[in-house]
Amino acid sequence: MQPLTAHWRKALARRRRQLMQAAGDGAILVLPAAPERIRSRDTHFPYRQDSDFWYLTGCDEPDAVLVLVPGRKHGEAILFCRERDPEREGWDGPRLGPEGAVELLGLDDAYPVSDIDDILPGLLEGRRRVHYHLGRDADFDLKLIGWINRVRAQARQGAQPPQEFLELGHLLDEMRLFKSADEIGLMQKAADISVEAHRAAMRAVRAGIHEYELQAELEYVFRRHGAQPAYASIVGAGVNACVLHYRANSAKVRAGELVLVDAGAEHRGYAADITRTFPVDGRFNRQQRALHDLVCRAQAAALVQARPGVPYEAGHDAAVATLAEGLLSLGLLHGRLETVLANGDYKRFYRHKTGHWLGLDVHDVGEYRLDGASRLLEPGMVFTIEPGLYIPQDDATVAPKWRGIGIRIEDDVLITGDGHRVLTGALERSADEVEALMSM
Repeated sequence: MQPLTAHWRKALARRRRQLMQAAGDGAILVLPAAPERIRSRDTHFPYRQDSDFWYLTGCDEPDAVLVLVPGRKHGEAILFCRERDPEREGWDGPRLGPEGAVELLGLDDAYPVSDIDDILPGLLEGRRRVHYHLGRDADFDLKLIGWINRVRAQARQGAQPPQEFLELGHLLDEMRLFKSADEIGLMQKAADISVEAHRAAMRAVRAGIHEYELQAELEYVFRRHGAQPAYASIVGAGVNACVLHYRANSAKVRAGELVLVDAGAEHRGYAADITRTFPVDGRFNRQQRALHDLVCRAQAAALVQARPGVPYEAGHDAAVATLAEGLLSLGLLHGRLETVLANGDYKRFYRHKTGHWLGLDVHDVGEYRLDGASRLLEPGMVFTIEPGLYIPQDDATVAPKWRGIGIRIEDDVLITGDGHRVLTGALERSADEVEALMSM
């Protein structure tokens, strides 16, 4: 792994202190690294660290466990990790080792993970509450329960086992929801890389090319900048654009179609998430432009609501109202606007929400509702705004000229002290802007 700068070591230490202060005296927090996953036989999936573990340690190695013990005199932040092993490092690459974990990550103490059975029960003893992601890793659940049972077995000798399990996410998710200036800088870099990648796909498209070739154009840009896909890239041409989580990316692109690309880079753990829809021939036809313009108006309506003190759901409501009104005016829906909204008739063509939190995970952590009501937006929150319209190919209730058109427009938005900033705003969005880019 790349060594952390002194600045980042201090930032990670602040996060750990903040989390321990929220947990309070008498708590212990236990967080394992993501396990390695077998793809087939002796081939592994590319390793991706658990986002919470990365957020608190900056360590990208498997077989590690972070333990935070508020108030422990001999060090509150402890890492169990793999020991140095020249033989294995010759196969798999260098390891931190316990000494490196303290020196390079700024942790208080570190031990070989092979010693965790002997050490962790002693750390659990005397702690009243265990903060942990119970149910996320069944194998580690059993290990942790076993360590606690070992402490319970010594209760007659005066040992004091923990009495409560508390979900770690209740504390950690709220921390991660609010991005620091450093995190916003990384997210802006991920956004900038993603903007360049989407432009490359728009310039490369032509009739006869395959969806996976456009995917290659995108991901080449990601990798060239030291990033990777934040999620499986979606490249859907023609009717495939109507499949929200289209995965095949195997069809041949045909003249006259639109291509929907939903793809974002992950830079140092932080995700971008962009969708653009563009014409294979470089020019939208009349129906395509009408729907594209409508989706643009819906996104603009949602963006107006992106400011502090406004309920999160207000953006979705504004986008839905705009889409429904536009569908009525185009003749794709019939009736009164109030009825269409109340009955949910618009869901025939728009069946998802207008966005989600964004950060270390593309669908990032954080509650959307508090005490039964939509939470209010606050500075430091980052989320997507992504209205769309999807007219099924087999929908006989609409004229044939509309069928099989799928359009989504998605950008990444940061709430600031006085409004918002679109992190992905540099990428061409309107039909005129897209056509101008593709004509270059």
